[in-house]
This record gives sequence, structure tokens and C-alpha cells, in this order.
Amino acid sequence: MIQVNLVGNPNTGKTTLYNSLTHSHEHVGNWHGVTVEEKATTYRYKDSEINIVDLPGIYSLTPLSFEEKVATDYILKYRNRIVVNICDASNLQRNLYLTVGLMELGCPIILVVNQIDKRKICKIDFSGLSSELGIDIVYLNASDKKSLTSLNDCILALDKKLKEGYRPSYNLSHIKKVLNKYSEKLAVFNEKIAKKLQNNEEFAEFLKIKLLEDDENIKKDLDIKTDFSAVEDIATCRYDYIDSLMEKYSSKRTHIYGQSKFDKVLLNKYLALPIFLLLLAISFYLTFFSIGAYLSDGLSYLLDKFISSPLLNFLVANLGEGSWIVSLVEVALIGGVGSILTFLPQVALLFFFLSLLEDSGYLSRVAFVFEDVLGKVGLSGKSAYTLLMGFGCSTTAVLTARNMEDKNSKIKTGLLTPYMSCSAKFPIYAVLGGAFFGANNIFVIIGLYLLGVVIAIFLSYILEKTLLKSKEQSFILEFAPYRMMSFKRTFSLLWQNVKQFITRVATLILAMNVVVWLLSNFTITFHFIGSGGGVSMLETLGRVLSPIFIPLGFNSWGLVSALIAGLVAKEVIVSSIAMFNGVEENSINSIQSSIILSTSAVHFASGSSVISFLVFCLLYFPCIATTSVLIKEIGKKWTFIGILIEFVIAYLTAFVVYTLARAFEVFGFLKTFLSFLMILVIIFAIIYIIKRIKKKKLCAYSDTCGKRCKLK
Repeated sequence: MIQVNLVGNPNTGKTTLYNSLTHSHEHVGNWHGVTVEEKATTYRYKDSEINIVDLPGIYSLTPLSFEEKVATDYILKYRNRIVVNICDASNLQRNLYLTVGLMELGCPIILVVNQIDKRKICKIDFSGLSSELGIDIVYLNASDKKSLTSLNDCILALDKKLKEGYRPSYNLSHIKKVLNKYSEKLAVFNEKIAKKLQNNEEFAEFLKIKLLEDDENIKKDLDIKTDFSAVEDIATCRYDYIDSLMEKYSSKRTHIYGQSKFDKVLLNKYLALPIFLLLLAISFYLTFFSIGAYLSDGLSYLLDKFISSPLLNFLVANLGEGSWIVSLVEVALIGGVGSILTFLPQVALLFFFLSLLEDSGYLSRVAFVFEDVLGKVGLSGKSAYTLLMGFGCSTTAVLTARNMEDKNSKIKTGLLTPYMSCSAKFPIYAVLGGAFFGANNIFVIIGLYLLGVVIAIFLSYILEKTLLKSKEQSFILEFAPYRMMSFKRTFSLLWQNVKQFITRVATLILAMNVVVWLLSNFTITFHFIGSGGGVSMLETLGRVLSPIFIPLGFNSWGLVSALIAGLVAKEVIVSSIAMFNGVEENSINSIQSSIILSTSAVHFASGSSVISFLVFCLLYFPCIATTSVLIKEIGKKWTFIGILIEFVIAYLTAFVVYTLARAFEVFGFLKTFLSFLMILVIIFAIIYIIKRIKKKKLCAYSDTCGKRCKLK
């Protein structure tokens, strides 16, 4: 089997190439830290098996963060494996810095130049560059599977040469000048290096380079504490070498990579946040009300006409209406699972808009907008990636927090992610808010999303000042050019999310609905309530706990029981409410009308109690899947503390909101209050961020970027 490591800078199309080669569906994105651990897949080409490992994106072999250390450690451990080093044709000069580092390590390299943008920024003589470097160069488009044949042929050819005893030897005269300059200072440690490497002279030379760069991992491994302070000399000689290559083999650059006239508006310190909020509001409106609502109603009609009604009529005709099997299918499957399945179009739309913002290159710039704000509360721009992903799924978002190099920042980011309103919660907002507030529900939904963000920032500030003081962190941000979305990749991602949603409904939510139905239809003595009456097990538990929620305005046993069921998956809250109120159809309108019946097991005394319940759902315990990931990533201690804090914040916030909303409602101003509350949250958020954001200069990615250019 041929072993291959896939290596490259972030945002060069590395994971796209991995997916194309292996027919995988790993997530790709326009920002740093999408891949946080190595992923391996084996595929066949001709008569050979190729095992390719996709490593996190790195800028050099000196790691500055967790995911960079994952990649560099793996490369050093398996340095004799074939390395497919992918570069972006539009930013080749920057990307070659890593290539030079791999040459210094002595890896067998195949250089892949990926044409991400259709327009060519400069012309390059790849034949001459290949001859100069002593490396095979393949020019392709990573998303085009037809152009991968030449790469696979190069892998087979290089593997054959390695098996015949070939060992790469590169022209490293540029770096030898620096080694000679510091030879006397390095000579003191020759014995340690030789002993560690058993006289492997080639790798010994690489280690000397890393010592001159003050690489903490290498120094610790060799038990060397001396500071060499030669980083600038090493970087200068590399960039001088790359400059000479580009001058010799490429035409003059006529465009600055990543620079766009749109950034003058989208990254303006006064307009950036309002524009971001406006884009989110438009996305939410189209998802929850306009297109999304029509599609959900259409799907609801189709499910009812072609599945629910025929199935129910068949069961009643053969088993009779009083059968517990009919009740199970009617309430747990049709009323419960069906009520969640109708939200499939809205789930797809939400992920579509997030994918659109990401593919365009805009979402990576949002991290720049929030970097200064998050820095004031002990986080970094990297946290923005995790928190933004939390709008999709908290479970997968928490995994990306592992790229924090500072432990306290990692813990805080993990704890704050559940405050972002994930896609599993919006059916709750759509059903409950839609029943009471109609078209005004958009203000409720936007207000809830903003409330979660504001509370997360406030909590991070408190933790920064008390328990979890963060260290200063590096934050390297690369702006990709604005691009048209890839419909092929977008719909592939949509299919993965839709499939995951359907699988979740067909397994976890279905199973939980059956459990909830059993608990709500059988007494403690296991008698079926439908035949003889009595108090169910779930009602008994709900009535015991319901007094706790009296100050919050909702204390019916059905609502409390739905919250308990929601610990497994937040979508179950809606399906549980549908079951408790005897909803028999898939129609969203039927669910809404059933919710407000005061005689039902689940009811709300007023609109203010609905707002309180929604706020509590937003902020209370995360689902079991997220909790398990938090335990793995930040430990049991901080997960328990975080859950306790979430419950306290959820309770206090819901109490305050209920008290204020109740006061307004008494005077008939509830809708006015909701609009005022949302506008107030937006205004305070904008004022806070404008006060915190310092005047920043964008890095104009020049030809010498990384050498003298700094982001200030």
C-alpha cells in the first residue's frame, strides 16, 4: 500500500482535493482550522492501493496552534512518506514557504498547484520551476475529478523510485548560509543531536534549522534551553529564495491576493456588524417565513395525503380505534416524528445560507470583525469559527475548539458554544412563536439568536476576570478572494446535512418519541391509560418538578416533561408537545392550534409565558451528544460547571424576561415590547462593538508578505 500525506496551507483546497481523490465528503471551508485532526482514507488507482492522510492546514513546520502541531508531529514522524503539497495558484509565493520547509526536511514531495479561481493572476513556468526545485509539479483543479489522473500517475512513479532506493536531494544552498553563520553556536549541541538521531546527518541538519527558529517542541525534545533568535534570518533567506524563483519563473503580479473593494464596506468598523446582522436577518426570514414556510407546508401536505392518512386508515380498519398500536402510530409516529420531519426544508435552507456565506469568502472575514471584541473577553478570532458553527450544530462545533493553543480559551469557547442557537432549536421557535405572534415571530427569533450571543460574550468576560484568565494568542487570518459558490460542493454538503437530519429523525428522535409515548400512556403500575384512565408515569414526574417553573410562567407537567425529553435532542420538545396535545396530523398549523388549547396537557397562560419558555429552551442544558463531546474536549469538571452555569443563567434570564413581558402584557403592549427588546439588544450590541473595535489596517497581501508585512 502506498502511504501519502496531504499537506498545505489553510484555504488552498486541500480537503477538496482529498474528497475528490477518495470520494469522501469531509467538510471544507474558507477559513483556518476546518480540519483539526488527521483523516485517512484508502482508494484504488489502477492496480495500487493508496492510503492518503489529510492533515490540518499549516503555514510552516513550526506549529503555533493545536491543529498545526497535529500536522507537524505527523509529518516529522512519517517524514519518509510521499508528501502531496498543495498550493493555491493565486497565492503560490506565500504557499511555497511551506514547500521550502518540506524540502529542508527531505520529504519526497509532489507539488500540486490548485487553480481555485478561474482567472489567472500571473503566468508561471511550471516546467522550469519543477526542474529548479527537483520536484514534480501537477497543475489542476482540486474539485475536478477528471484532472486527477496525472497526480495519481506521479504518486505511482515516485513510489516506484522510492522502492528502488531513491532519496530526494534538494538544492538548499540558501539555508546553508545561515547554518554556516551560526555553526559555532550550534556545534555545542552536535553531540546531543547525533545521539538523538543516530548520526542521521540529513535530519540533523533540519533539526539545526528548527533550533535556530527557536522551535519549542524540538528544543524540549532535545533538552536544549538556549535561545538562538535567528528566526528573522531563516525567514529572510527562505523568502529571498522564493522571490528569486518567482522572479525567474513567473510574470509580474498584477493583483493583490485576497484584496477586494468590497472589504472597504463589509469590513468597515462601523458598518461591518450591521451588515452581518442584516444578512443573518434575511437568511432567517427566508428560512423561517418566506420560502421555508411554503416548502414546509407543502411537505406537510404530501406527508399527510400520501403517508399519514392512508397508514392511519389502514390500522383503524384492521385494529380498531381503541388499539394501543393505533395510538402509538397516530401520536408518536405521525404526531411526533411527522411534526419534526416537516421542518426538513427549513433545515436545508439554513445550511444552504450558511454554506453560501462560507463559500463566498465572507464568513472568514466575520472572524476578523469579531477578533478584537472576542479578544477583550479572553477569546480570539479562532473562537468565532466555533461559535458560528454553533448555529448549525453545537456537537460538531465544539470539536473545532480543540485548535485553541491556550487551554483556558479552549475551555471557554467550548462552554460558550451551546449558547449559540443550533438548528435543532428553531422548530421550537417556529411552532411556539408562530402560534402566538404570527408574522411578528421573526422579531422573536432574531432576538433569541442575538440574546444567546450577547449572554455568551458577557459570560466569557466574567470567566476571563475570574476563573479562566487567557494568555495572549496568535491569530493568523488569511483572506481568500470573494468567490462564486460551488453548487456541486454546496449541494453535496446539503445532502449530507439532510441525510443526517433524516437519520436523526428515523433513529434517535423516533426512539425517544416511543419512550415518551410509553411513559405518557402507561401508569406506574403499567396499565394503559387509553383503556382505563389513570395518571401516567411522565405526568407524575412532571407534576413533581413543575412547581420549580412557576416563577417562569410555565408549570404544566407537559411542558416540564418536554424539557426533560429535550435533553436527548432539542427537536423532541416539539414532537413531545405534539404528542401530549394529541396532534394527529403533520400540519404545522394543527400543532400550533393544539398548543394554545388551555385544556391540553401542554398549554401557556399567556404570550409572556411563551417568551419565557423559549428563552429557557435557548439557554438550558445542551443535548446529550454535545455534553459527551464537551466531556471529551474540556473534561468532566468544566462540563459539569458549564451545565450548572447554563441552568442558572437560563432560569434567571427566563424569570427576568417573563417579569418584564408580563408587565407589558398587562397593559397590552407585548408585541411592542418584543420589537423594542430586539431593537434594544441590537443597539447595545452595536454600541459595545463599536467602542471596542480599534482602528485596524488590513494586510495588503504583497509579494513580500510574511517577511515584513504585519497586521496591526
